[in-house]
Amino acid sequence: MAASPFSATKSFSHSNSVSSFVDCNLRSRCSKLFLIRTSRSLYSRRSLSVLNVARNQRQKLKDPATEDGVAGTLDSFVPDSASVASSIKYHAEFTPSFSPEQFELPKTFYATAESVRDLLIINWNATYDYYEKMNVKQAYYLSMEYLQGRALLNAIGNLELSGAYAEALRKLGHNLEDVASQEPDAALGNGGLGRLASCFLDSLATLNYPAWGYGLRYKYGLFKQLITKDGQEEVAESWLEMGNPWEIVRNDVSYPVKFYGEVILGPDGRKQWVGGEDIMAVAYDVPIPGYKTKTTINLRLWSTKVAPEEFDLRAFNAGDHAKAYETLKKAEKICYILYPGDESIEGKTLRLKQQYTLCSASLQDIIARFERRSREPVRWDKFPEKVAIQMNDTHPTLCIPELIRILMDDKGLSWKEAWEITQRTVAYTNHTVLPEALEKWSLKLLQELLPRHMEIIEMIEQELIHTIISEYGMEDLDLLQQKLNQMRILDNVELPASVLELLVNSEEDQVVEEDESSDEAREPTDEENQSEEQEPKDTENKVKVTFDDEENQSEEQEPKDTENEVEVTYESDPKLPKMVRMANLCVVGGHAVNGVAEIHSEIVKKEVFNEFYELWPEKFQNKTNGVTPRRWIRFCNPNLSKIITKWTGTEDWVINSEKLVELRKFANNEELQSEWREAKKHNKMKVVSFLKEKTGYLVSPDAMFDVQVKRIHEYKRQLLNILGIVYRYKKMKEMSAEERKANFVPRVCIFGGKAFSTYVQAKRIVKFITDVGASINHDSDIGDLLKVVFVPDYNVSVAELLIPGSELSQHISTAGMEASGTSNMKFAMNGCILIGTLDGANVEIRQEVGEENFFLFGSRAHEIAGLRKERAEGKFVPDPRFEEVKAFVRSGVFGPYNYEELMGSLEGNEGYGRADYFLVGKDFPSYIECQEKVDEAYRNQKKWTKMSILNTAGSYKFSSDRTIHQYVRDIWMIEPVVLP
Repeated sequence: MAASPFSATKSFSHSNSVSSFVDCNLRSRCSKLFLIRTSRSLYSRRSLSVLNVARNQRQKLKDPATEDGVAGTLDSFVPDSASVASSIKYHAEFTPSFSPEQFELPKTFYATAESVRDLLIINWNATYDYYEKMNVKQAYYLSMEYLQGRALLNAIGNLELSGAYAEALRKLGHNLEDVASQEPDAALGNGGLGRLASCFLDSLATLNYPAWGYGLRYKYGLFKQLITKDGQEEVAESWLEMGNPWEIVRNDVSYPVKFYGEVILGPDGRKQWVGGEDIMAVAYDVPIPGYKTKTTINLRLWSTKVAPEEFDLRAFNAGDHAKAYETLKKAEKICYILYPGDESIEGKTLRLKQQYTLCSASLQDIIARFERRSREPVRWDKFPEKVAIQMNDTHPTLCIPELIRILMDDKGLSWKEAWEITQRTVAYTNHTVLPEALEKWSLKLLQELLPRHMEIIEMIEQELIHTIISEYGMEDLDLLQQKLNQMRILDNVELPASVLELLVNSEEDQVVEEDESSDEAREPTDEENQSEEQEPKDTENKVKVTFDDEENQSEEQEPKDTENEVEVTYESDPKLPKMVRMANLCVVGGHAVNGVAEIHSEIVKKEVFNEFYELWPEKFQNKTNGVTPRRWIRFCNPNLSKIITKWTGTEDWVINSEKLVELRKFANNEELQSEWREAKKHNKMKVVSFLKEKTGYLVSPDAMFDVQVKRIHEYKRQLLNILGIVYRYKKMKEMSAEERKANFVPRVCIFGGKAFSTYVQAKRIVKFITDVGASINHDSDIGDLLKVVFVPDYNVSVAELLIPGSELSQHISTAGMEASGTSNMKFAMNGCILIGTLDGANVEIRQEVGEENFFLFGSRAHEIAGLRKERAEGKFVPDPRFEEVKAFVRSGVFGPYNYEELMGSLEGNEGYGRADYFLVGKDFPSYIECQEKVDEAYRNQKKWTKMSILNTAGSYKFSSDRTIHQYVRDIWMIEPVVLP
């Protein structure tokens, strides 16, 4: 007798078989997959039917289109473990990515994911059938990053099928957690920007808001991080190597994207962008399910290619293979990696191509959907009433000129109409106050790559300048120059001719007015009359406007009395590059600008875009970030979730995070505290196993787990953390074993995060952390009192394991430099206590969890400029403990690597890479003293547990559901749409 195809031994029968479908319709109220399999052998003939719950329960199925004309959903169809197992077996056999011999974990994951995708597609199609029918206003979120993490557990959790899938996989000889671990993280992002975007999609679906996400499908991601004896090394991500079971390629959805070429005037009088380099952007769709709702929205990712005829067969056959596929590679490489190095012109060009591809393909898709839903005739003035576009940071800025280009050149609208529609449609989220992160692009590069868009940007610039002149007038040209310098989109570029003419006329008018007023004030004497005839005019109090052209240069050669003259210069500096300020273009081209935390939004208004805020205060808003409590508590921390549900008396906290506040009433309850500590201990044991597997280090679960996991950057101050650890280690070494135990709480200090491949200083910090860890972890005198571990290739899946097991989390950026942060919210949700500065969302977290439940240290944001000035003037005196730590590092105790560049960056008073710009030395004394308070609090476990509970209770505000409600209400103006 042949073995069962999916027996516990995981082997397959290879009898000759014939399979046929009786019915398969994925758009029905459930997926009706009926399979009859007939096995033939010399001695027996048997049949095996793979059935799902619909057949088992003899449910009557309606036609895919219901009476309302909308596709059916899974509203009344709840698969049981038997039907789930049948679906998994079906996909293992009929949509295989692996050979049929075995049913091992990788194959099991793909079959399981495909069975879940079947269920998602039913609701997915129904969602968009309904949106099409209702012609609802829809939000479109454009982001260069989406840090999704693994999708399997999240999807079945949102579908409320975790139990059914766990049981089904047990029947098939596997464990759900083991199967889920086979899924690679989608390599579509790097840090908080991408994680925020993914949280927003989850909340949009859960709250039933009509929305899509748009991004790029990166083949190799950012990079996979390896930690070696030399520090960080980068290799390409391999997340697509085995295929992505969640995505569906839409070969019928593709759009042309053009680069280079020239702009001509067509026979109809419209501008036409012709010639150049053409590629195609092809859509790959990923379903995003909401929690306990039928709504399933879409993340559309673009991949790039060219038509097959672009392959030069003649060159290939002639042996010139590189030439043969040159065009193909140019197109494909646009979606190879996230954030390609941009130190070369080729790198800059590739980045700009990526950004334009995202914008152009997405806008063409949005406009096609608008036209289809509008039917004839299309009323373009209604476009902002049906479409809301949110730019996640400055990467999608080219949406603004691209939308105008399509409306004017392709749809025939006037400049005025296109400009008004664009401003009413687009909004911008600012994520940084760092000057280097406020993107600027070379004007020359933009002119070459996107000539039509450069024309449109110049038109927008002209509109802006006329608005500024209209607002501030031309009486005070000094003030006007100040405003133009800060607000112009084009940096170091001559003013438009129309503006120059206005200013010249203004100068002449002012001179005439001054002369007339002087004449009216008094009669000139004879001597004055004679001098006026013999000498040039006295230019006292006259305003001179200087322009960079030959005519004005010749005028300047004439002798003039320049006493008290005000010279206002609008010249470009030939020594500096001409640039396009993308952030300024975002502010001008959109109807709303928001920061992502209260303190950040204030800095945006008062510093980053102060002139714009004074001009358009109504544009500026705050939308404090949030994270989804589904992924970041409910699914990643099931033990804590059960406790929260028990003590709040409801599971509603998963979609109504305000319910978490109920925990405050029980913070002193001994039973709750005991359960809370037990859940934390369970999660810490998982971390212990993980660290042993990934790094080889064995740590004690009884130690405090102290974690800093985020992108490696000087402003995030991983260097402050590791220097604090070095100080701790040095003090330990100076004590006896008994003194160490009496004075220090055992700690496991965990780091994780990627340094950008060309960011040398960040990579030095990674190397330093790993060297310190290697020395301390092998010091037998210290033992379990202190361990330092750097987790390689930190990603969402690692975060989902580390965060529930963390007890102290470090968010210690230089005050005023972190826009918000989202990991601080995740840690607080999971009962982890924060140590940090008053920066980003830390300010609001501290307010909500209680000042006594947050370890605060460091300088305040309003003090930073003064402290840097003090440093530049040579007045800063470093703390002796800070000098002691630097000397200890330089002694070579952590190995032969030369850390002079790293330590030197903390010294001196001026110069690039010097003068401790991020104030590590200034905040060091406050930091180590605060860490002593942490030790003291941790010794009292009852107090610590209460602080932990109150952190979870106070994290209610930081749900992305709250953030999305605010975007919807204040910026997008869309309504929830609940499927019937």
